Amino acid sequence: MVLAQSSNLFPGMQSVRHLLDAIDSQLAPWFQQRGQGKYRVGQVRKWLFAGRASRFAEMTDLPLALRDELAADFTLWTSSTARHTRAEDGTEKLLLTLADGGQIECVLLRDETRRTICISTQVGCGMGCVFCASGLEGLQRNLSTGEILEQVLRLQQLLGPEERLSHIVVMGMGEPLANLDALLPALEEATRDDGIGISSRRITISTVGLTKAMRRLADTTPRYRLAVSLHAPNDSLRQQIVPAASKIPLADLLAEADYYFDRSGRQLTFEYVLLAGVNDSPAHAAELANLLAGRTAMINIIPYNPVVGLPYATPSATAQRAFRQTLESRGLNVHFRHRKGDAIDAACGQLRLRSQTTSSR
Repeated sequence: MVLAQSSNLFPGMQSVRHLLDAIDSQLAPWFQQRGQGKYRVGQVRKWLFAGRASRFAEMTDLPLALRDELAADFTLWTSSTARHTRAEDGTEKLLLTLADGGQIECVLLRDETRRTICISTQVGCGMGCVFCASGLEGLQRNLSTGEILEQVLRLQQLLGPEERLSHIVVMGMGEPLANLDALLPALEEATRDDGIGISSRRITISTVGLTKAMRRLADTTPRYRLAVSLHAPNDSLRQQIVPAASKIPLADLLAEADYYFDRSGRQLTFEYVLLAGVNDSPAHAAELANLLAGRTAMINIIPYNPVVGLPYATPSATAQRAFRQTLESRGLNVHFRHRKGDAIDAACGQLRLRSQTTSSR
């Protein structure tokens, strides 16, 4: 079900500053120049994160003239909602059009008491995973800190008054570790007590395995959970599925994953998209079990969500069951991801792809 659609590309938006790019460092001197105390920054932050304000005009404990000046100098939103869909299971997905016309996706997932959001870090993706809709047109650019944080706030605004954001997964469009400079400040805002207030233990960053960036994250900010995308139990098959893996041998990737675990103490997650007839046999499962034996980790198995135009399919229930049983018989911690939001193209990049395909007809 489509809830909203817009084609506004925000012409001239760059004439004002995006507040979400650096809230404190922009607001503190701005208020000081106007003879206002530091507490004003806290007021704005409270409205943004706790009050879920969408406009400066809603920040009613600030003088009206000050709100008008803020609106003249800063913008909260540099994107518009091009498409908003909702599935019967409560999953909601936003396709956002950015100021330069690029498009990204972000998702809200509801599961019992959990309210998890999945956010993007790049427009497109340069990793080239053969099964993924996000990278079909390659990488266009990195997102800014403000554009990443904006997704968090927009998705938070979809929650009802009684709902609270509980988890963040950085598994949307793009390779998160290729944009750490923008991502880490955005996650810092999410974890601050005067931000969203989410524990870093409830934030997961996904990566195809950029080893230098994994080492940087381990050495500087080992607070978050790390999910490493494997998709194959050996280098030969992995290089077919993930072209970027030609420069990332599994031995090096697992060594960096182990290093991150040693530094963070956080249980690792290994992601494995199950593709029918490609990587879903019991033999593949046995090889994967050998690869990960002895590690404190969870294997997150993701039955493929088909993408129009790509030649891959979801494995049968029998194949999925055999794959799982093989892993569990070897004592591995296995989680099969329940597919949510199929009817609204909730898999990464699908809504953007469908929108682009429709508009080109």
